[in-house]
Amino acid sequence: MGAVDRIRTALNAALAPNELDIIDESALHAGHAGAAPGGETHFRVRIVATAFAGLSRVERHRRVNAALAQEFAGRLHALALTALSPDEAALTKG
Repeated sequence: MGAVDRIRTALNAALAPNELDIIDESALHAGHAGAAPGGETHFRVRIVATAFAGLSRVERHRRVNAALAQEFAGRLHALALTALSPDEAALTKG
């Protein structure tokens, strides 16, 4: 199982998202800090979850980071994160 699948599995289990997009951007960071041969080190995640309603941006990030603790302990070096409640996501689509 690759990193995208592990990230998807962990976030689905922890936060039951309504929407989840995961993009491996590792190739864009080749030669930079934290980049490793074979990639799977830098990701962009957009997650929409009811679990985020009423939470601050910091608390949302903490919950995602906690769900991905095992990945951060391994190869995951950087995560660009957009974490929204369903109401916020609806506003950004208009």
